[in-house]
Amino acid sequence: MELTDELTEELLSSQADYYRRRASEYDVTCYGDVAAARTRIAGIVAQMQPAGTVLEIACGTGLWTEALARTARMVTAIDVAPEAVAIARDRVRAGNVRFEVADVFSWRAAGRFDVIFFCAWLSHVPGSRFEKFWQLLGGLIAEGGRVLFVDEPAELRDKETYLPDGEEIAERQLLDGSRYRIVKNFIVPEQLERRLRGLGWECRTWRYDDSDWVLVCGEAHPLA
Repeated sequence: MELTDELTEELLSSQADYYRRRASEYDVTCYGDVAAARTRIAGIVAQMQPAGTVLEIACGTGLWTEALARTARMVTAIDVAPEAVAIARDRVRAGNVRFEVADVFSWRAAGRFDVIFFCAWLSHVPGSRFEKFWQLLGGLIAEGGRVLFVDEPAELRDKETYLPDGEEIAERQLLDGSRYRIVKNFIVPEQLERRLRGLGWECRTWRYDDSDWVLVCGEAHPLA
């Protein structure tokens, strides 16, 4: 199914609604053991060493924000779901963190950032918006800055329920039985690296595999 501009907007709206409704159950359904998740997240972020001014896109309930705040001078964390941001604000009380409810595609930043970070967001960017998204990042990153990301590899694709003829359109169900369409493009590291190079980014990826956590981590920066 070809995603027209209208269908893309509808999908992004449905995806935002899904995460708004999921906010109260997100930590339980995504992480289960939050204490164990915190330890793993802290280890991944410590390896990446985000420093200086950090922009976190799609901060969700703030578990990654919490870890970012330990190494960053200042974190600006944005998410389209006000319900998730409310949970994150309550969780992360650090003085070097500022939260904002915002859609990254229409958000206007006051300045540029040393690091841009996002977890489980790149796979939610529609294919038709991929180039635009990385152009947007190019306008947000400071000279010498880095984009850091964490997401899911393509081998986990079978866990999603995809619509017929909808290669990147998945349907998810919340605990109350309500269903939403979302975008889900799992990461194929080699393909991602090649595609980003074509857009003027140098990207390297590595695998994080710890029992039931299988992730792709990555770092990208604009080519000189």
